[in-house]
Amino acid sequence: MAFTVFARRGYARASVQEIADEAKVAKPTVYNHFGDKETLFRGAMAAAADGVAADSLDAIEPLRDAGADVRETLGTAASRLLRICSGERSHALRSLAHAELATFPELAVAMQERTSAHLIEALADRFAHLVLSGALRSCDPARAAEHFLALLIGPLESRSRLGTRTLPEDELDAIAESGVDTFVRAYGP
Repeated sequence: MAFTVFARRGYARASVQEIADEAKVAKPTVYNHFGDKETLFRGAMAAAADGVAADSLDAIEPLRDAGADVRETLGTAASRLLRICSGERSHALRSLAHAELATFPELAVAMQERTSAHLIEALADRFAHLVLSGALRSCDPARAAEHFLALLIGPLESRSRLGTRTLPEDELDAIAESGVDTFVRAYGP
C-alpha cells in the first residue's frame, strides 16, 4: 500500500495519513510499525524491489532445463523479463529511485543490487550450466548475462521513452526475438 502511494505522489508529497488511509489503518498504527516516513519509504522500496526480483528470477527459471532448444527457452525468458521490466511496479520503482536520488543517494544502488545484480548472478549461473552442456559456447557467464539483459533493456527503454509509453505485446515480443537472436549469434555453440 505504501509503495502505491509513494509511486503516485513521490516521497515528499506522500503523507503518512494518506498511506494509512490506503491501508485502512490508523495513522498511529503506521508509526508503530515503521517509526517514521523515511523508514516506511525505504521498506516499501525494498519490498517492491524484492517483488520485481522474485518475478524476474521466476522468469529465468526455465533456463535451468533449457534442453535442446535453448533459443526457444531464452525467448520465453526474454518475453517474461520484458513484461516484468515494462510493468507498472518496475517502472514506478525505477522512477522513484531516480526521482529521490538527491534525497536518498544510496537508494538507487540498493534497488539495483536487489533487482538487476541478483538477476545477473542468477543468469550467469544458468548460462554457466548451458556452457557446460554445450548449448552455449565457452564464455564469461557474467558478461553474457549482462549482454543478454542489455539486448532487452536497451531497446525497451528506448522504445518506451524511458517508460512513458506503453509498448504493445507484439513490440515486446519483437524486442525479445531480436535480443535472443543477437545473443544466440554471439554466444551460440
